[in-house]
Amino acid sequence: MEPVNLTQISEFLLLGFSEEPELQPLVFGLFLSMYLVAVLGNLLLVLAVGSDSRLHTPMYFFLSNLSLVDICFTSTTVPKMLLNIQTQSKVITYEGCISQIYFLILFAVLDVFLLTVMAYDRYVAICHPLHYTIIMKPQLCGLLVLASWITSILNSMLQSLMALRLSFCMDLEIPHFFCELNQMIKLACSDTFLNNMVMYFSALLLGGGSFAGILYSYSKIVSCIHGMSSAQGKYKAFSACASHLSVVSLFYCTMLGVYLSSAATHSLHASAMASVLYTVVTPMLNPFIYSLRNKDIKQALKTFFVKETTSRPLS
Repeated sequence: MEPVNLTQISEFLLLGFSEEPELQPLVFGLFLSMYLVAVLGNLLLVLAVGSDSRLHTPMYFFLSNLSLVDICFTSTTVPKMLLNIQTQSKVITYEGCISQIYFLILFAVLDVFLLTVMAYDRYVAICHPLHYTIIMKPQLCGLLVLASWITSILNSMLQSLMALRLSFCMDLEIPHFFCELNQMIKLACSDTFLNNMVMYFSALLLGGGSFAGILYSYSKIVSCIHGMSSAQGKYKAFSACASHLSVVSLFYCTMLGVYLSSAATHSLHASAMASVLYTVVTPMLNPFIYSLRNKDIKQALKTFFVKETTSRPLS
C-alpha cells in the first residue's frame, strides 16, 4: 500500500473497547463515574491543602501539584472518549490526535517527576530531619516543580514533532480509546526507526532515571529507619512514606503491566483495557490513598466543608 501524503490525512478512528451497541451505555456510565470521582477527589485535595495553613509544607505542596496534574492527565483522554460514545462516533481529527499525544506524554512524565521529587522530600524529612526546613526551602520546591514542567514540556514537544514527520497508509484505525504514540507509530508507512529510538530512549532516560532516583531515596530511608532505636520512631517514619510508596507502586506497576500485557498477549483490546489502569484508575485512587490514613488532610477537609457551610447566607 502506498503512503498517503500527510496533507490528505484528516482523521483517525479510535476503536475503543467494544463495538457492541448494547455495551456502550455501560462503558459510558462506568467511565463517567470514574472520571468524576478522579476530578472531584483530586480537586478536594487541592482545596484542602490550599485552605489550611498547616498544610503549607513541601510535602503537601508537591501533593497538590500531583493532584492538579492527575486532573489534567485523566482529562486528556476520558472526555473525548465519552463524547465519541455519546455521539456514536469513533473519529478524532489528526490535529486532535497529535494534541492528545502531546498532553498525555506531558502529564504522564510530570507524574513521574513529581513522584520522584516527593520521594526526595521524604528522604530529607526522615534522614535529615534537623536540616529539613533549611534544605527544603520554598525556592527549592518551586525550582524542582518548574524543572519538572520544563523537562516534561520539552520531551513532549520532541515526541509530538517526531510524530508529525510520519506518513500513513489507508489503515488509520487506532485500537485504543485514546491516541497512544506507540500505536500511532505502528500505523505509519514511513520509516519509524528514529521515532522508536527517541520514544524508547526518552522512556528509559526519564522513566528509568526517575525510578532509579525513587529506589535510591527509599534505600536511604530504609537504612535510616533500620538504624532507629525507637519502635514508635520507626512506625512514624514508615507511616510518612506509606501513602507515597503505595502511589508509586500503583503507578509504575500499572504502567509496566500495560506494556508487558501488550507484548505478551498481542491483544490490542487487552492493551487498551490495561491502559485504563494508569490513565483513569490511578488518578482516581491517588486522593483516597493520601487522605484515608492522613489525619491532617481529613481535618483540613472537615474544616473546609465547615467554612463553606457556615459562609453560605441563610435564605
